[in-house]
Amino acid sequence: MNKKFETRCVHVGVDKDTAYNSCTTPIYPTSTFYWNDLESNSGYDYTRSGNPTRTALEENLASLEGGTDCRATSTGMSAITAAIQLFEPGDHIIAGHDIYGGTYRLFADVFTKMGFHFSFVNMGDPENIKNAIRPETKGIWIETPSNPLLNLVDIKEVVGIAKSINAITIADNTFMSPYLQLPFEFGVDVIIHSTTKYLNGHSDVVGGCVITKEEEHSERIAYIVNAMGIACSPFDAWLVLRGVKTLGPRMEAHQKGAIALAEMLEGHPKVEKVYYPGLTSHPQHELAKTQQKGFGAMLSFDVKEGRKLAEQIMTKSELFLMAESLGGVESLIEYPETMSHASMTEEARREAGISENTLRVSVGIEHPDDLVQDMKKAIEG
Repeated sequence: MNKKFETRCVHVGVDKDTAYNSCTTPIYPTSTFYWNDLESNSGYDYTRSGNPTRTALEENLASLEGGTDCRATSTGMSAITAAIQLFEPGDHIIAGHDIYGGTYRLFADVFTKMGFHFSFVNMGDPENIKNAIRPETKGIWIETPSNPLLNLVDIKEVVGIAKSINAITIADNTFMSPYLQLPFEFGVDVIIHSTTKYLNGHSDVVGGCVITKEEEHSERIAYIVNAMGIACSPFDAWLVLRGVKTLGPRMEAHQKGAIALAEMLEGHPKVEKVYYPGLTSHPQHELAKTQQKGFGAMLSFDVKEGRKLAEQIMTKSELFLMAESLGGVESLIEYPETMSHASMTEEARREAGISENTLRVSVGIEHPDDLVQDMKKAIEG
């Protein structure tokens, strides 16, 4: 049977218990596995290298993204760390100027000191990517929609540029999840996720994953995750596998709230600008329709009265919890200037379009009417 997406969410990687026929995947919290003899074991020897619960999650996520292999990692940042090991010191990687602050910090402050080179450009215009290419350019890092301003990258166009110079493309698909966007369909080489977010969906775990299609990339990522000791724990893997079962219906509920909130904010006199691809006013609305199966549940907006009003909104809201992270069933609101993007320099934030007026919202699965009413009340004091 060619199973549909929602069915694969529920069933792939699950039916592992041949002893008792458990309807959920067992957790194997063991650190080690005993061998049958000096030459053979039952498929696992040490949990850093492999674990049945983690394997179940990896099978599930590879299936959802359309990949051939997946490695689940301890955090989203460790997934990025593993993916960068596909390159060598001296290589040049092009990335967006408005990517997640933690990714920017890792590239600009950590990997740069190890001999990797990065250019941060406005990837909304493919010409900027072409102009950044050097002889040593080996990769292009795609984050679409971007965090926090929801700018889109034309995945197909960027893949074409990368192929023309024999570079690989890596896409961070965290904001969309495989339910709403499948970068492999547009020729991307490697996909990463922070499984902390929509894949888990319940704000009770941190994790990441790297999904590959080519054997060369799969072997390298598997080696790195084991060698660096950055694999996901069995319990965390089990939590993500539990959460991903409801990914489809959760994303539908998330989106209903997001579009209702975005439309209200766009018409509010105290809001200067709303960043949400689902609005027809978004400059890349049509691009979103061609490469996404929906518009997601992340949005940002600029208020007209600066930091004072931003603080009022975040402290007066009842339903939008003032916290970093995203993708959980509860709605969150945060201030990129001092929270998610504080690791960027002020100059880099301004270059990316992030100001003291900007707030980022992760819309949960609460009823849209309640979210709209609560946000209105918070804005109006």
